[in-house]
This record gives sequence, structure tokens and C-alpha cells, in this order.
Amino acid sequence: MSTPFTPAEVRHAVELLASRSLIRLVTEIDDNGAIPPRRLAGTLPDLSTHHLRSASDTARTHGLIRVASGAGLELTDSGSELADLYDAVARWARRHAVPAPVCEFSRRVRHVLDLLAPSLTTEHGDGLAPLSAVTGAGAAGLARPRTLLIQWLAANPQVARAFEPEPVA
Repeated sequence: MSTPFTPAEVRHAVELLASRSLIRLVTEIDDNGAIPPRRLAGTLPDLSTHHLRSASDTARTHGLIRVASGAGLELTDSGSELADLYDAVARWARRHAVPAPVCEFSRRVRHVLDLLAPSLTTEHGDGLAPLSAVTGAGAAGLARPRTLLIQWLAANPQVARAFEPEPVA
């Protein structure tokens, strides 16, 4: 199974998925259920209004959350699968004590996504780069998180494909 990604698409996807505010929003909803939009700031007080708005707009644009009548912001199937991906990569990072023995969940997720990024590009021929493109502590154990990431990106190609602005007439 391989889905070709250009280096620019990989950078875009990793930057989007590794956003601390997006990780916080998705995992909070996954852990605790729907959040009424008016309670978002109280639920995630460590995020600024700008970051909350940006995360919720990004999540809606990419089909990760929706507004459920009477419930608030809830995860879509893609959002729920992303939360599972976040859990899997954070679990791997915690097991290997990277980037540090003690650190924030979102920092662990970003670190693993950054490790995996070089193995997702098409720079190495017709298919994806081999997992050997990943370097660092415990890189050999990244096969499962990499497979989960590839599967998630294949099912959600809009995340890797940067939105092109519409041409001005």
C-alpha cells in the first residue's frame, strides 16, 4: 500500500496534523465528548482565542469535526480515526521516551510525525521512501505508526493537498 506524496504535501500534512491546538481539540473531544462552541475557551483554557478559532476552522474545513445540533462540536469518523492515530504515535513516543522522558502529549505527536515525514515522500522513486529513511531512537519500531499514518492520509487526502486559492477573475 503506497500513496504518493510530494515533499510539499508531506510538509503541509505534518504541519496541519502536528498543530498543538488541533491535537488538543481533537483529543479533548475524543476523550470527553462533544464541546458546546460557547464552552470551547473554558474547556481548553491553555489555548488563545485565535488558536481555538484556527483549530476549529481547520478541523471543520478538513472534515474532522462537525457541529451537532444540541451537542456542540463532535468528531467525525475521520476525526475519531485521527484521535486513534494520535494515541498510537504518542504511545510509541512514550515507550521510547522521545523527544524526552517527560513531555506534553502534543509534543510527542509532533516529534513522531516529524520522524515519519521523510519516509512519506515520493523523492525516492515511484513509491514511498523506505522506512529506513527514518532515523533516531527506536526508528525500527515505527512501522505500525507509519502504516496508520499512511492509511489515514490515504483516506483523507485533503489534508496533504494544500488548498489552492481560487484565481481572481
